[in-house]
Amino acid sequence: MRKKWFCFCGVLLGALALIGVDQWTKSLALRHLRGNEPVPVVPHLLEFCYVENYAAAMGLYKGLIWLVVLCTVLVSIGILGALLLYKEHTVYSYIACLLLLSGGVGNLCDRFLHGFVVDFIHVLFFPYVFNVADCCVTVGVVCFGIHCMVQARREKAAAAEKEA
Repeated sequence: MRKKWFCFCGVLLGALALIGVDQWTKSLALRHLRGNEPVPVVPHLLEFCYVENYAAAMGLYKGLIWLVVLCTVLVSIGILGALLLYKEHTVYSYIACLLLLSGGVGNLCDRFLHGFVVDFIHVLFFPYVFNVADCCVTVGVVCFGIHCMVQARREKAAAAEKEA
């Protein structure tokens, strides 16, 4: 039980740190990019530009932002519950929880503070502009997928061992 609380606290502290980094980078974008031309970081590949996102990911659910907020709150509560109740954690599930929680809460903070999400990272071959919280969510989903594959392998190996 002690390990579970240690991991729970570690995920919470890590999430707070990533939320802090996300909010700090967004404050820099607000201060230095708002009203200005995009800033090339890697020519023809990456630029920083200021975008106010009043919708969810990729412009979805623009008129239903209350639903996005509600889902974010419910998923965040679910993640906290899973951290405490789920018994088959791997390093990937802990990382997924940390990243998904910090990404969701980071963008939720923007919605409450500004009424929109601050996006500023633009990879030029990708049509969307995103932020650190979006990166956290994306990598968190990948980690969750890896966790699911690892668990499926473990269960398959356990079933094969049981039959033998």
